[in-house]
Amino acid sequence: MVLAAETTKRIESIDRHYWANPSQTLVENIGKFKKSVSLLTWGYNEEELIGPFLDRAIALLDANVEDWEIIFVNDGSRDRTGEILNEYAARDKRIVPIHNERNLNVGQSCKRAIKAANKDYLFWQTVDWSYDVKNLRVFLELLNYYDVVQGIRPTPMRLLSYVPILRSIYRVQKRSDNFQKAIVSLSNYYVLRILFGVKFQDFQNVTFYPSKLIQSVVLEGNSSFLNPECLLRVYEKGARFIEVPIPFIPRTAGVAKGTKLKSILASLKDIIVAWYRWGWKSTMKNCNSNKRQLYRVSEPFFLEEDVVSLAIPLFREYR
Repeated sequence: MVLAAETTKRIESIDRHYWANPSQTLVENIGKFKKSVSLLTWGYNEEELIGPFLDRAIALLDANVEDWEIIFVNDGSRDRTGEILNEYAARDKRIVPIHNERNLNVGQSCKRAIKAANKDYLFWQTVDWSYDVKNLRVFLELLNYYDVVQGIRPTPMRLLSYVPILRSIYRVQKRSDNFQKAIVSLSNYYVLRILFGVKFQDFQNVTFYPSKLIQSVVLEGNSSFLNPECLLRVYEKGARFIEVPIPFIPRTAGVAKGTKLKSILASLKDIIVAWYRWGWKSTMKNCNSNKRQLYRVSEPFFLEEDVVSLAIPLFREYR
């Protein structure tokens, strides 16, 4: 609890400094990210969302990155998703359309998108823009200090939020579109934490990888487990992570498909198979390793000074 109090005070102090001296952050005036970036996404019957998604993604990337591409996998949609995607791709060659002949689900679509990425780094965003990546330029700059930048849904930095049961309540409040989906999400999180032993604070969020690194791992999942599998496989390779706050944004249109019973069962199957094949070995290795691989913006006393300066705008997410 003493450590928690010190963390809270440090973050509040840094946050006050930021608002008093906003021009002193390292990310200011450094221009666009010089290395190239691939933004990946996929969608099934998302004609309501695909246009706004692409408009938003283009604007975000143009403002922050010099060289970029958007890879969109149309996962066998039966509505106008594919047609709209092709119209955008015809106007802007940086948009790369991939069309699945039939619905293959998130896992297969994600793997196709990863394989197709041609830029230095990649990350993915959901077609309903469910994660707030307004601090994209900070996240990309942190890739100069860490191998992987992993998003987490932030909880308020309060003393009570360090109590395990109360921390879970805080997480439920901001984790998904509604209470039922939040419980499914949180249950999935604890299953992964217990089985695989890696202390990530979030397994389903935006993650920034070097493209060659994530393309070098063997991915077996075909469900929403693929996102955690990517994290676990790269962690197993010895990559250094930093967790950054990326809040969840509730869906306002279209139909979410990730918490349907069929999707939940498919994910659970992938988790069990992965743990049986390689996960338990990884768990034993992680428990016996003394090598620090995971850093957090919420624990600034473990970070280098330059990293803390870069992360100053992010501390607002913990208020």
